Amino acid sequence: MIVSIFNDVIGPVMRGPSSSHCAAALRIGRIARDLMAQPIASVLLEFDRNGSLPQTHDSQGSDMGLFGGLLGWEATDERLPNSMETMRSNGVEIKFTTIDCGDKHPNTYRLTLTDTTGQKCHVRAISTGGGMIEVIAIDEFSLSIAGDCFETLIWIHGNGQQLRETFARHIDADDIQVHRCDVDTQLIEIKAQHFINDDALAILKEELGANYAVRDVRRVAPVLPVLSRQSTSVPFTTCAEMLDYDAGRGTPLWKLAIAYESARSGLDEETLLNKMVEIIAVVRQSISQGIAGTTYEDRVLGHQSGVFQKRLQAGNLLNAGALNRMVLYVTALMEVKSAMGIIVAAPTAGACAALPAAVIAMGEELGLDDIELARAMMASGLIGVFIATRWTFAAEVGGCQAEGGSAASMAAAALVTLANGTLAQSIGASSMALQSMIGLICDPVANRVEVPCLGKNVMAAGNALSCANMSLSDFDPVIPLDEVIETAKRVSAQMPRELRCTSLGGLAITPTAQALEKRLTANKPGCGNVCGC
Repeated sequence: MIVSIFNDVIGPVMRGPSSSHCAAALRIGRIARDLMAQPIASVLLEFDRNGSLPQTHDSQGSDMGLFGGLLGWEATDERLPNSMETMRSNGVEIKFTTIDCGDKHPNTYRLTLTDTTGQKCHVRAISTGGGMIEVIAIDEFSLSIAGDCFETLIWIHGNGQQLRETFARHIDADDIQVHRCDVDTQLIEIKAQHFINDDALAILKEELGANYAVRDVRRVAPVLPVLSRQSTSVPFTTCAEMLDYDAGRGTPLWKLAIAYESARSGLDEETLLNKMVEIIAVVRQSISQGIAGTTYEDRVLGHQSGVFQKRLQAGNLLNAGALNRMVLYVTALMEVKSAMGIIVAAPTAGACAALPAAVIAMGEELGLDDIELARAMMASGLIGVFIATRWTFAAEVGGCQAEGGSAASMAAAALVTLANGTLAQSIGASSMALQSMIGLICDPVANRVEVPCLGKNVMAAGNALSCANMSLSDFDPVIPLDEVIETAKRVSAQMPRELRCTSLGGLAITPTAQALEKRLTANKPGCGNVCGC
């Protein structure tokens, strides 16, 4: 799948502490819901013992996201925190368990759904970071569903390859794949810009004759805002390719981002900038909500941004110019996230604050309008494309260097864009910002995405500002951005799992952190199953 700025980098708009947990789980749940012909009677959720989810599924929002998705809710639905209770009150039996299954990805969900007639559906899916997902198996069939198109799934008896040829003659589809289980049973997966309707299927059945029997049909709706198309082609996917595409013209980074996303989405410049302006409006509202004050029982930190604002206005803080405004906005956004308010994952929920807070704070300092801010956010999004294409935003895979480091790198390019810096300066700032955060671990205290996550978001914003000014002064980044991304990826492979968002290392295992977790867990009913949460 080709990365989209609005699918993979800036967004989703969501509730919850973690995009790789809550938003991704919700999307998995929405797809699983579409696979069920009858109402769900029971849900069995299995986690690999050596993954990240046995420790984090409850406190970081996987449960509320997954069951919200199974209920058909949106990622912004205010009922999400109570989704599991709603499922149970509807008579659905829910079980969790931890197993030894050797899943390669630390964020692997194994769902067994049973409907009211006793029919079962097995779904295996992974959360790949920033709310992105991939369904990798349905029942006994291995496949790949990313939620970026309309999927018509047809279980059939007969020769799958012959069927594929027949389908291709009659159906306007982006892709038709045949997945084999055994000699007799095939799963035909049709990816398209629309569902294959019953009339089209009836014509196919008539032509195929009695030798082929359709066992079942399911239709899975897309869960991403930008769909993929068969003809999708982008002009570049790495920084080096982008520079070749620019051919020395010095095109502003935001313009190159528009060229990329227009090719990816089919949308024009005005539409793309307006979409980003809408996202900025969501962030502004979240900042205001955070400063006004938020409450939520299951959190480590209380309301602090309002105090910071009062001390700042009273002149009681050290003079740091725009940086103080950035700190205020970062803190407000992180507090809204922790109170299950609406935020924008940019590029993740755990790192939701550094980039938009830096852009909006600096934009206000400079007196810029929202279109200028949108251009800066588009520029940051293209840096995120380079990271997501070659690596990940998931802390469970890459540590906090994948979240906070990526956010700093993206924000640095955005700030240079606000200052009308050159293309080379934008890229240089991104490189320097990521260089200085390589090796950053992910160790959330009490299994909540608050401490040291708040400090790391503040650090990422400050790092971005410093690197932007250094690059505007033509400091030499030395190492090209692509090589820095590859280095961070290599370092992530050398990190022990204890330091990658499992709450098994770093600050998470200090006596204070463990006492906090014990207190919070005592005040919150767990899932009550053998996963140990």
